[in-house]
Amino acid sequence: MNRKLWINVVMAMLVAGLFLTASCAKKTVVSDATTIEDQAAMTEAEAEAAAEAEARKKAEAERIRQQELEEQKASQAALEQARQQAAKTRFLHQNIHFAFDSSALSSEAKELLKKKAQWLKENPNVTVTIEGHCDERGTTEYNLALGERRASAVQSYLQDLGIGGFRLDTVSFGEERPLDPGQTEAAYAKNRRAQFVLK
Repeated sequence: MNRKLWINVVMAMLVAGLFLTASCAKKTVVSDATTIEDQAAMTEAEAEAAAEAEARKKAEAERIRQQELEEQKASQAALEQARQQAAKTRFLHQNIHFAFDSSALSSEAKELLKKKAQWLKENPNVTVTIEGHCDERGTTEYNLALGERRASAVQSYLQDLGIGGFRLDTVSFGEERPLDPGQTEAAYAKNRRAQFVLK
């Protein structure tokens, strides 16, 4: 009986040992398989993360490039606007001057009128009034007539340069609107002028 019990105990231990060994082996294999799958999944996740980081980097570089282009365009537009404003200011503030008791255009006046004609060609929607002015010497009636002759001389020259007459009006103020109220030759020279006003 003891022998039989002893054989049963040994058999039970062998069976238990086999189960234990088989169980450990299976766990190891499953563990190894899981580790390989995990490594593959981690490698794939790292690749996706790297691709996303590269895409973000490219998107940021493109955003910066677009921003720089917009800033460059804005800067160029501002420069062009400043250039146009400066040209307009020159047009309005560079007067045509005349000799005493004369409505003849000097060579300097003609050169200046060529520049003004060019500006008018570049701005075809602009219409102007040419004002004729005189110094205070002479009667009011005489100076009004002289101012009109000066404005008309400027108008005719601009028309000869290709500016349509419908864009040019004239008016004479005679001696009524002096730039310099002084009674010196320098003041008189400033006041003998034709000047431009935008409509």
